[in-house]
Amino acid sequence: MALIADILLVAGALGAGLYCQVLSRRLRKFTDLEKGVGGAVAVLSIQANDLTKALVDAQETAANSVATLDDVNNRAEASARRLELLIASMHDLPESPKSAPSPFFVRSPQQMETA
Repeated sequence: MALIADILLVAGALGAGLYCQVLSRRLRKFTDLEKGVGGAVAVLSIQANDLTKALVDAQETAANSVATLDDVNNRAEASARRLELLIASMHDLPESPKSAPSPFFVRSPQQMETA
């Protein structure tokens, strides 16, 4: 009976050793920096850094655009105020004559009869 227990104990130890060997190989492949999850984590880390740089660039571009739009808006408001002032000053001008002289030379009827 003791001999059978010893044989089962040795078989169990060998099975556990073989199981640990297989797990060790799988874990080594799993954390491999080129093919496994370690590689995926490294690639994701690089992509996160690239996205951070792109985000910073986009924020700087947006800030520059806001500054430019603010400047253009201020200039447009100043021009609108000047135009309103000019239109208001147009109301003070005298009325234009009803019949404006023709820009073309026309002989008067008196000159045509004497000629």
